[in-house]
Amino acid sequence: MNQTSDFFSKIRQYLQDNPLLRKVLLWGGIFSAAIVLFFITLIILVYLGVFGALPSRSDLAAIQNPLASEVYADDGTLLGRIYLQNRIFTPSNKIPRSVYSALVATEDARFFRHEGIDTRSYFRVLIKTLLLGDRSSGGGSTISQQLIKNLFPREDYGFMSILIVKIREALIAARLENTYNKEQILAMYLNTVSFGEDVYGIGAAAQRYFNITPEKLKTEEAATLIGMLKATTAYNPHRNPEASKQRRNVVLQQMMKYGYISESKGNELQKTELVLNYNRTSGVDGLAPHLREYIRQQLSTWCKNNPKPDGSTYNIYTDGLKIYTTINAKMQRYAEEAVNEHLSKLQTQFDTHWKGKQPWGTDNAFLEAIKKQSDRYKRLKAAGTSESEINKIFKTPIPMRVFTWQGEQEKTMSPMDSIVYYLKFLNVGFSAMDPNTGHIKAWVGSIKYKYFQYDHTLARRQVGSTFKPLVYAAALENEVAPCNFYANELRTYSDYQDWTPRNSDESDEGYTGFYSMHGAMAKSVNTVSVQVLFDAGLDNVIRLAEKLGIHNKIPELPSIALGTAELSLQEMVTAYCAFDNGGAAVQPVYLLSLKDKNGKLISDFNSGLANRYKTGAMSRETARLMTSIMQEVVENGTARSLRHRFGLQGDIARKNRNYTDSC
Repeated sequence: MNQTSDFFSKIRQYLQDNPLLRKVLLWGGIFSAAIVLFFITLIILVYLGVFGALPSRSDLAAIQNPLASEVYADDGTLLGRIYLQNRIFTPSNKIPRSVYSALVATEDARFFRHEGIDTRSYFRVLIKTLLLGDRSSGGGSTISQQLIKNLFPREDYGFMSILIVKIREALIAARLENTYNKEQILAMYLNTVSFGEDVYGIGAAAQRYFNITPEKLKTEEAATLIGMLKATTAYNPHRNPEASKQRRNVVLQQMMKYGYISESKGNELQKTELVLNYNRTSGVDGLAPHLREYIRQQLSTWCKNNPKPDGSTYNIYTDGLKIYTTINAKMQRYAEEAVNEHLSKLQTQFDTHWKGKQPWGTDNAFLEAIKKQSDRYKRLKAAGTSESEINKIFKTPIPMRVFTWQGEQEKTMSPMDSIVYYLKFLNVGFSAMDPNTGHIKAWVGSIKYKYFQYDHTLARRQVGSTFKPLVYAAALENEVAPCNFYANELRTYSDYQDWTPRNSDESDEGYTGFYSMHGAMAKSVNTVSVQVLFDAGLDNVIRLAEKLGIHNKIPELPSIALGTAELSLQEMVTAYCAFDNGGAAVQPVYLLSLKDKNGKLISDFNSGLANRYKTGAMSRETARLMTSIMQEVVENGTARSLRHRFGLQGDIARKNRNYTDSC
């Protein structure tokens, strides 16, 4: 006791003898007290919501990560996803223990010992980062605080921004830990965090880098993904495999250090090679991308007009909706393969024919018009860029990735050159429909959605000779005998500006003989088709076309017999269904049902569809006769090459578009 008294006596004496030190200690104490008071005041202000209201426990309990909506074929095959962020939700019981262990060992070793705030690391941030300005010392955030940062983006509060956001995140993290258990927090974090590129969440990351679901991740694969979190680009295993492997081994060492794996196991795994099964997919990848884009547009409108039971609005990008379509995955795959195979061959023929020439000749006005329709031109114009500057930009070569039939290639060309380049590609629309239900089974809108997003199944084009069966059907419906013979002769129709329809054979010798409906359809004789139209009645032809499902306006001109009406492929396929199903009009159907993320039915779009076409558009006899007439096109007419060229057997009835139709 006497020794202690002597010690303090000496201290007091020393301070009395050193007034400067006494002042320093006094002011230091005042300064320290002021800092403590400042921090306490700041914490109270943040807690009270002066810098923005903190989310309540009920707000935190209602947290939902944005989930991509999924589009399925009729057999449950995933066609693709619709999202703003590529995220696949993975429930906590589907995340392997190795992922949890790697995360905790690397990002927050004391995770299971704190309640959202790790005081030890927080003081390190206070001293090193804030007072000493050493930003390399680490953020000190717990996994809970990092989750909060992901869920609630930081705001700028000026010069004290870092301090305020840290306090906010700490307070919210503590509240979060009182709302969820530790495993739930880890699962939420792993479903939220970015893994580079356009990947969010452990589910999408496992699919992207290893092409598996999370529960199948091996320990070394889990360590690879968790290692990315420090720097998603620098440690991307696809782009920087060596750096990623080194970082993976650091994670494995941390797992050894904290006892999550044995030392022998850790050493063994560090020697393994980094093996990926990289599977890069985007919103435009997968089957039927044009259909998925059409669904995105249609359901976005539907969601606005059909609220949830609680009155809120469904969000196609974030609610994880399950969208079931009529598409048959196998037929869709075959359709896309057929387009790739045949269009690439036709493109070669086209390029050979036009070699050294431009299909549009020397019409620079045509190219100028196309340029002004481009997104690049519209963006520049909207930004106030002058016309001369725009022209300069369009003439300046830049690196770009372009579509080729041999795959994407890096090229250097000007934007104007790219317009010319893409204008020379042949394109296509492909649609297959069940004639009895109207269910669309295959939908291909172009040769490559990523580069050609214009949907050729919905685009309006002159349909040519494919319209002729509708003319002949209208004639049969209006009691024109199928055995009538028509003279194949040039006729001038004075009531229609002296119009003289011609056949594809331009020679005068081509206008001889007589044709029945079977023969005229098989040989695609234009002169006879116009005569049949007048026998049927122009109004009757248009009326039947509308009954069969054609909604675009058809001009009241006899030239429609040769296909001058501008209609879509989808309309024509819909109309043709009646020839196969006994004359009944169908409506195109592409959506079956919509479910929420848990599989609960939201809407059954297929309900009652079976009764949509009870009233026939044409008689069964007309449908049967027209099928027989169109079979003649394949057996002895303009489509007979289907047999020997493609080896197609069985019964086929069709009418092909004759590109040499002349009006």
